[in-house]
Amino acid sequence: MAESRDTKVHFTLKELTLSGQTEDEDVPGSSSTVEMQDSKLVCVEYPGVVTNVDKMLETLGGEKTVSKSFNHPNRRLELRYRPKDPFCHSLCGNRFPSTNLLLRVRRRVRKKDPKDTEIQMDVLGVIGTTYKFQGMSDFQYLAVHSEGGKETSLYDKIILRKSENQEFFEQPMPYFLPPAAFSRLDSPVDYYYRPDIFQNTMPVSKSNFIGLNRNRRPHNAIFVSFSDPSVPTESLEAARSNWARVCVKENDKQAEEQMKKMFESRPIWSRNAVKANINVHPEKLKLLLPVCAYYTVTGPWRSLWVRLGYDPRKCKEAKIYQLLDFRIRCSTKHGYSLSDMPVKAKRSALDYSLPITFNKAGPQVASVMELSAQEGPGSSRDLTPLSYQLKESSYIFREGMLPPHRQMFYQLCDLDEKSLKQVIEQKSNEEICDERDGWCVVGTTDKLRDLISGMIKKVIRAQKPSLPEYPKKQRRAQQRKQTPDSDEEEEMQDDKNKDDDDEDDDDEFQPSEGSENEMETEMLDYI
Repeated sequence: MAESRDTKVHFTLKELTLSGQTEDEDVPGSSSTVEMQDSKLVCVEYPGVVTNVDKMLETLGGEKTVSKSFNHPNRRLELRYRPKDPFCHSLCGNRFPSTNLLLRVRRRVRKKDPKDTEIQMDVLGVIGTTYKFQGMSDFQYLAVHSEGGKETSLYDKIILRKSENQEFFEQPMPYFLPPAAFSRLDSPVDYYYRPDIFQNTMPVSKSNFIGLNRNRRPHNAIFVSFSDPSVPTESLEAARSNWARVCVKENDKQAEEQMKKMFESRPIWSRNAVKANINVHPEKLKLLLPVCAYYTVTGPWRSLWVRLGYDPRKCKEAKIYQLLDFRIRCSTKHGYSLSDMPVKAKRSALDYSLPITFNKAGPQVASVMELSAQEGPGSSRDLTPLSYQLKESSYIFREGMLPPHRQMFYQLCDLDEKSLKQVIEQKSNEEICDERDGWCVVGTTDKLRDLISGMIKKVIRAQKPSLPEYPKKQRRAQQRKQTPDSDEEEEMQDDKNKDDDDEDDDDEFQPSEGSENEMETEMLDYI
């Protein structure tokens, strides 16, 4: 340490400039020029002492795995200290943006005078991304068997390294089924089994309590089940007062009058049908609907809004307002797979985060397109109201059109197609409304689903004509041509068994009688 203090270091301030500076340019007397390479680098703060770079990259999965993780901004970098162990749980590193420089510093020492040194500095590039391993590793469980004070490795017994015969799978094997991950959290939290000081600070009524959330805003809707003896004739006083509190503009009063006229002309409406026929803010619609109608929970009119005082169980004319829960069928028997469907799902499995991914809430991009379109040439502050109406396809079905979602709730009167209307108009001899079929003939919903599925199948095939129409039957026909006549009986029996399997596949894709998830979601909006 004493010698290092007496060392003469010729290290002066240097000016960082990009390459392109000529030699004729003047440089301040106490500084020199360093060329900075315009190369972007990625830094990994490795949690360990690196003595072998190749082994270090192997624990990260190799350069290809690191490149794949870098190409996905929401993916964390995985590190396995035992890369050859398939049961090794990874340590995850988070990705952070950075503006650092990678410097290479060289120290030259003269042999004659070791105290006289010279330091040179080079800038190799700019580090724009840094991976930091700030969390703890997951719990590790080794595949060993302890018996008689000795531990025996089980990797050779439980890991398939080559094709094995039947005897390999019939021999006794120790049970070793560890989970994919023991803990979904890698950051420690001091819990100590204490109650949350920020929870339950205010008393919550049991009727208004849904999970560990905030109190639901009361919209005072009336819910009626099919087994209830009567229906309400007027709305709650709290519902009327809530609507009067927000009904301050002229367009709100017009929306109320329009809503009353809609229920006078048609006593039962779905929420999507209401949204497609009236232009009102969705939050205000939650307060307006309980003023004009009540909500049915079960029965053939479940998840629909019924005019106050109207009981569809006593009117056969209410058959056309019954609900049809339709879901697009998807299987190879119908000629198209899940990836061939042009109708996208409402929710995606990619929205669920795994321990190797993280969600970062990015800033919302502001759009001025709608604002500029609303501003007139004379008055820039007088904005025209936005349109909250849904498209007609959100509640009406016609031949030749695709539903906007894979699951739709149609009312029978909104099925605008001749063959569908013929099935609906079939009269039933029942004098009592059935909870499952309502006023319709038994099996009407199944027939309607089959007809709509056939129409959707034609539309999808028209959009993608390259899809085979009957892939299984064509394959069987080719097999019959290639096989001799002596095997016809066996092939016919096999085809019969395959047809039975296809019928079983049909049963798999039959929709259920109702979707409770969609209905409960709507109920929570109006509690």
